[in-house]
Parts: sequence; C-alpha cells; structure tokens
Amino acid sequence: MKSLFINGERKQTDAADLHALFCELGLPAALLLVEYNGMALTRSEWDEVHLKEGDYLELLSVAAGG
Repeated sequence: MKSLFINGERKQTDAADLHALFCELGLPAALLLVEYNGMALTRSEWDEVHLKEGDYLELLSVAAGG
C-alpha cells in the first residue's frame, strides 16, 4: 500500500496506475482531467504513469453546463 496526495488529501491505495486508481475511487475516467506531480496530462499519457509513494494528483471532474 502506498500513500498519495489526491486533491490535497493523503490517501492510501493499492493502485499501481491511474486507471486502477480511478476504479478504486469510483471515478469515471471519461470525465476526468488529471494533474500528476504538477504536470497536466493528456489522456494518451495516462498509461505511462506508474504511481509511487508520495505522488501528488489533482483530479478534476468535467461537467457540462449551459
């Protein structure tokens, strides 16, 4: 188990990558924007991320409005 900072809060996780983390947190990947250790990621970069102890993530949910 590793400790990550997600949206400013320390969380414990067994997730090895972003997709596993989204599943663990019950978040719909299709509606997320991700910042990883201070860098905004494109969806094509998500598969390259292997989560490590102490990583910082900002997860933003996209919402339509009008």
